[in-house]
Amino acid sequence: MELEQLRQLDTVERMGTLQAAADQLHLSQSALSRSLRRLEADLGRELFDRTRNSMSLNAAGRLALGHARLMLAEERRLIDDFAQLDRRARTLRVASVAPAPTWRLSALVLEQFPTTILEPDVMERDEVRGRLLNGSCDLAIAVEPPSLPTVEAFEFMSEDLYANVPEGHELWNKDELSFADLDGHSFLVYGQIGFWHEIHSRMLPFAKFVVQNDRTIFLQQMRTSDLLTFTTNAPENTSKHESRKAIPIVDPEAHATFYLCKQRDVPDRVAAVFDLVRQSV
Repeated sequence: MELEQLRQLDTVERMGTLQAAADQLHLSQSALSRSLRRLEADLGRELFDRTRNSMSLNAAGRLALGHARLMLAEERRLIDDFAQLDRRARTLRVASVAPAPTWRLSALVLEQFPTTILEPDVMERDEVRGRLLNGSCDLAIAVEPPSLPTVEAFEFMSEDLYANVPEGHELWNKDELSFADLDGHSFLVYGQIGFWHEIHSRMLPFAKFVVQNDRTIFLQQMRTSDLLTFTTNAPENTSKHESRKAIPIVDPEAHATFYLCKQRDVPDRVAAVFDLVRQSV
């Protein structure tokens, strides 16, 4: 008895006729019939009530079908589990305080390790630190790397915050802005920007924020909205539009330096990626 015969039994029942099942399985009708006869011989019972023009499962056939489907489900689970095991072996979990560093990291890593899967997760800075220290991420991107002997870090990139001003806005003619200039205005902001939300809340206590968590919708709304938004000088940043003017914010809080961090004791594949990125920057 082979799994393929059990698959054939299941297909015959689902398709309703031997010919339809044979077509589904890319077999001739006679080849499928012979295979099912061998299955019946292996089990020692006929599984079908056959007439000249039709065949249907009998009681033994329905019993066999139930067991066949259980075994086929186990086969699918086995295949899925091995696929998941392979995916985990190729996946790097990245905890980051901001999205732009993950975009740059992905570009650098995938160029040299094309089969690697990066799973970035943007969060607040305290959570990034916690995930780095408890080992629930492989790499971390922080603005304040932990000063611990168990952690290795290097300066990865910098990013400057800009106000993204729609044409016709009262701030359009400014060449630079401060947070004081921006406070009290209304903003459309993307929700997944990590620690930049902390900066917005602290430096703009009287501003109003409309938060959009879907980036595609955020970019669409930005094209038609008269609300201020934010952008940065990260090359990978796509939150720019010709009808808007990116004006630098001069306060020191609008500048961020990001560090790529890892625990010193990590698998070789994580260390290889970390060293590659360090050499690249």
